[in-house]
Amino acid sequence: MEELTKLKEDHPTLAEELSRIKEELNRAKSELSVLYETSNAMRTTLKLEEILYIILTGVTAHVGLGFNRAVLFLINEKEGMIEGKMGIGPETGEEANKIWRHIEMQQMDLEDLINNYKSSEKMIESQFNQQIMNIKIPLRSNSESLLTMEVMDGMPLHLKGETIENYRKDPILSILKTDEIAVVPMKAKDKVNGIILADNLITRKPITKDDMRLLIMLANEAGLAIENSRLYEQTVIKAHSDSLTGLWNHGYFQYMLQTELERTKAINIPLSIVMIDIDDFKKYNDTLGHQAGDQILKDVAKLLRDYSRKMDWVCRYGGEEFSIILPQTNKKEAIMIAERLREAVEKHHFIQEDIMPQKKLTVSIGIATFPENGKTNSELIAYSDKCLYEAKKQGKNQTWT
Repeated sequence: MEELTKLKEDHPTLAEELSRIKEELNRAKSELSVLYETSNAMRTTLKLEEILYIILTGVTAHVGLGFNRAVLFLINEKEGMIEGKMGIGPETGEEANKIWRHIEMQQMDLEDLINNYKSSEKMIESQFNQQIMNIKIPLRSNSESLLTMEVMDGMPLHLKGETIENYRKDPILSILKTDEIAVVPMKAKDKVNGIILADNLITRKPITKDDMRLLIMLANEAGLAIENSRLYEQTVIKAHSDSLTGLWNHGYFQYMLQTELERTKAINIPLSIVMIDIDDFKKYNDTLGHQAGDQILKDVAKLLRDYSRKMDWVCRYGGEEFSIILPQTNKKEAIMIAERLREAVEKHHFIQEDIMPQKKLTVSIGIATFPENGKTNSELIAYSDKCLYEAKKQGKNQTWT
């Protein structure tokens, strides 16, 4: 310390230069630490939602990049959409101060904040996050939005002042209501697979060149992590899908039923399952052959998928039998869903269905609901099978509970 003081007295210009270099080294060390910790955390999981949370925590944490808010969009090429996936950030200054005081009091570092994912229900349920998740923008729309341009150009943007005014009517900026924002693409194999937007709505702290540089570096790592997660998901889907119908297979049905049942018991909500069997399928198969029978299975599977909810697990149980897990669904709701499915099959025109006894291809359905019809996997399956048998016995083409 004495040497530095003497150096300042003897060589003021040199001392200032050394201080500046020391500050830059400390900042570079801090930046590398943030990027290292965030990248490491992304490598610990292949679950997409966890990766998104890690990315946005790295962007918003006070010990990370320090932005007030961050939102993340992913490209859904199959549906031709840019989809809002997650938003992290306080909605008011009061909320921000409360969060920041808590973090300071608990002395939480970046690892602590990232590990907080499992208890982040409040963030997931927040109005801000829900607003972001409801945004869907066509990749190829008549009016170019900020996000579609970002996908096409693939270049980071720093919008402020007059520049941001050009996008003031853009859907995303209408929600964010910010005067300055960083917009950075995430890439894998030189192709944009997502977009991060970050701002400082609460503190009004200007976004610097260093902020942009760090955000771009983090986005590069994030793009690769997202690509790896998607490849993993594709592998899981392929391993657990029925090769003929594309539905989840019997093994995955058993796994998901156990998973949903545990969740149901933990938060005390209902759950139902339906068992569906194609009536007189053997006659159709024996008369027209297995290729025609396979086509019927694929057609019925598509109808079941199309007329089910996004939250439902539609599976091929085996042979001509299908099963559907209905989370958060009581008996009355399950009957309504089952009847909708049964009627959809009954009204559909299948090839050469006039050879069937009723001149129509139909299905019979059995329903079981937790907890009144069973409290375990096997009890629910047994009860739904019993109901399915009764539906067959009572004349087919009906739902039994």
